Amino acid sequence: MADRSKPIRVAVVGAGGIAQGQHLPGLRGLGNRVEIAAIVDMDASRAAEVAAEWGAPSSYSSVADMLAEVRPDLVVVCTPPGSHADAVIRSLDAGASVWCEKPPTLSLAEYDAIVEHEGSGGPYASYVFQHRFGSAAQQLRAQIAAGELGAPLVGICHTLWYRDTAYYDVEWRGKWETEGGGPAMGHGIHQMDLLLSLLGDWTEISATMATLHHSVETEDVSFAHVTFESGAIVSIVNSVLSPRETSYLRFDFADATVEVEHLYGYDNSHWKWTPAPHVDAAVASAWAPTQNLASSHAVQLEELVGSLERGERPAASGHDGRRVLELVAGLYQSAFTGRRVRRSELTPDNPFYWSMNGVRSKESADV
Repeated sequence: MADRSKPIRVAVVGAGGIAQGQHLPGLRGLGNRVEIAAIVDMDASRAAEVAAEWGAPSSYSSVADMLAEVRPDLVVVCTPPGSHADAVIRSLDAGASVWCEKPPTLSLAEYDAIVEHEGSGGPYASYVFQHRFGSAAQQLRAQIAAGELGAPLVGICHTLWYRDTAYYDVEWRGKWETEGGGPAMGHGIHQMDLLLSLLGDWTEISATMATLHHSVETEDVSFAHVTFESGAIVSIVNSVLSPRETSYLRFDFADATVEVEHLYGYDNSHWKWTPAPHVDAAVASAWAPTQNLASSHAVQLEELVGSLERGERPAASGHDGRRVLELVAGLYQSAFTGRRVRRSELTPDNPFYWSMNGVRSKESADV
């Protein structure tokens, strides 16, 4: 458990737009519960500029140097996907917990390797999946757990976004080796994590994907049909080809339909509860949340810091952070092989455990 008489000392790795637009404001919003102790970026001058802007006393161009000198309690990783695993493992080995941007890693193998560097009581690695932390999602999660809406039956999880060709001018985007996949990995992963945080683990997936427009190695659109342990069936679409952008999730329960439509974040106004005809109106009137917390990095960060202060494993870590990568791996395996894939197949003897396009195996990884 952290000493609550002292602030949690935080280092931010990666001084780009996501760090300055989301993570650093979220940290500052926690006041004296945290101290921004260091900024790290490969561009030393940018690290120094961002450190000066946000009041961090030190800046570095090397994660290893920062860890040796600063000894932070928490490291926030905001770098491109291909560098996540190395930064997370180095931080855990130095005794720091980690909060890492999505996607967590490029493969299930990398994710499991990271878990091996956690301690039984910490440090822990957790991941940025902020959409599950808004008040409406938390209300729905509690209702599902209590059975208030009846059994989950049918679902829709659509991430219909638009990215122009210039978006892929960034060297690491659109490549299996450095991004790990297309919109299923880098865009729809947020909505799919929200889906899984509500409905739990899946059992089978059937998927197709295509590269219809962009000149990239990965897909630019995918469709999937997923069966959950509860028996619920869900349709998932991930696209970067959709000019009218939207993120839409719908859950049909025996006693209600619950929907949310937003783009990059929601509050309660984006959600709607519709009771089935047989449900008493007085019962349905109590379903909507009263507290209004928007989904945001700041809301998840506050929960994370609270977990560290209590010495608890944070949400979106361990199995709770891994399940969306399992879904993505199953989606890609099904799309590449043209067959239905069971979650139980995603073991180390499966090449899709080692890379999302199935080109690696345990043997090649050991070379």
